[in-house]
Amino acid sequence: MSEAGVSMAEPGVLRLAGVLDYRSGPVLRKQGKALIAACREAQLVLDCSAVQRSTSVGLSLLLAFMRDAQAAGKGCQVRSMPDDMREIAEVYDLDEVLAT
Repeated sequence: MSEAGVSMAEPGVLRLAGVLDYRSGPVLRKQGKALIAACREAQLVLDCSAVQRSTSVGLSLLLAFMRDAQAAGKGCQVRSMPDDMREIAEVYDLDEVLAT
């Protein structure tokens, strides 16, 4: 199992990594919110290419980060959502909201 993380990989690109679940979610939420608040770019990309596994917590994080970006006046898009996250999004009818 990999340690989860969130980082500003490059300006305007917030990268989620590792396993997104109930153990990692609260810390990632706090860290991601701070990174988005500090970001000066007008457009934010939520990059999921380094996510190894995700529960519904991963989707909750994406939605929360999208709300944070919107509140900060930033456009937002999701990139490279893994299949397990995409399947959960479809169950909750969030696939269009989180379209990549």
